[in-house]
Amino acid sequence: MRCFSYRVAHLISLCFVCVYLFINYGSAGKMKIVEEPNTFGLNNPFVAQGSRLQPKVTPAPVSGPVHLHQLAGKCFSLTESTYKYEFCPFHNVTQHEQTFRWNAYSGILGIWQEWEMANNTFTSMWMRDGDTCGNRNRETKVILVCSTRSKLAQVSEPSTCVYSLTFETPLVCHPHSLLVYPTLKEELQKEWDEAEQARYEGLITEQGYNNLLKDIFEDAGLLKSRKVKVKVQEAAADSARQNSLEKCKADYQKLREETERLRALLTQHNIPFTSETNDAKGTVSVTVKDQHLRGDNGLIDVQ
Repeated sequence: MRCFSYRVAHLISLCFVCVYLFINYGSAGKMKIVEEPNTFGLNNPFVAQGSRLQPKVTPAPVSGPVHLHQLAGKCFSLTESTYKYEFCPFHNVTQHEQTFRWNAYSGILGIWQEWEMANNTFTSMWMRDGDTCGNRNRETKVILVCSTRSKLAQVSEPSTCVYSLTFETPLVCHPHSLLVYPTLKEELQKEWDEAEQARYEGLITEQGYNNLLKDIFEDAGLLKSRKVKVKVQEAAADSARQNSLEKCKADYQKLREETERLRALLTQHNIPFTSETNDAKGTVSVTVKDQHLRGDNGLIDVQ
């Protein structure tokens, strides 16, 4: 009896398999092949995340308050709805769609670049140059908030492709924990003091003061340096100056040759003149004693 029941169950299983094969392949006559897109496998747990995400730039060096440097190398995650967000301080921010869709999204929302500062205080971290979003790159502003433990608390998208993260940590609870001035080297602190004094005495404008601060912060590695662009502009200006100098030299040579030609012409026609050299300017002035040419103008020799 037990053997008979086993055979019946086996036959029923075979029938189900036959019906499944007929429905999927029998009516079409051949197997349907679906081409997978390039994003396939982004959420595959057996594929390392590093190999799934392709950053456009490398993260900037770790900077800012020294007590925050211990966060480097750590990651904090938050799942909202069907998305998992991961914040890795001084590295990047990523987003992973938690669905079984064949083209589920995983991407980079920003890579560590620079601090945002105001009134001698670090206010937030900027993660820029993330994945392409229309005609721009995704970027994320990370706001640091005091809490009893470190965690990623909130994620929002205030504007298209620009995200806002709230990161809570006890490392910023001290009232002086986010001051900018103490993080600078002594020479940069001195430059800041001089800029402060110049603004107080009215020697520079507010805009000039802010530009000086920006240079100081760039030298400290707190802001992404824009000096590369300045160097390019300076190189272009130097090239223009060089071209102008070469042109001046060429024009001077032509003028000198013309002066020599005129002197020879005056000498040929016995027209008296005196030449004076200006040592300061290196120029030669020619004075014709008799302005009236006798008879012929001297350009054609009729003899």
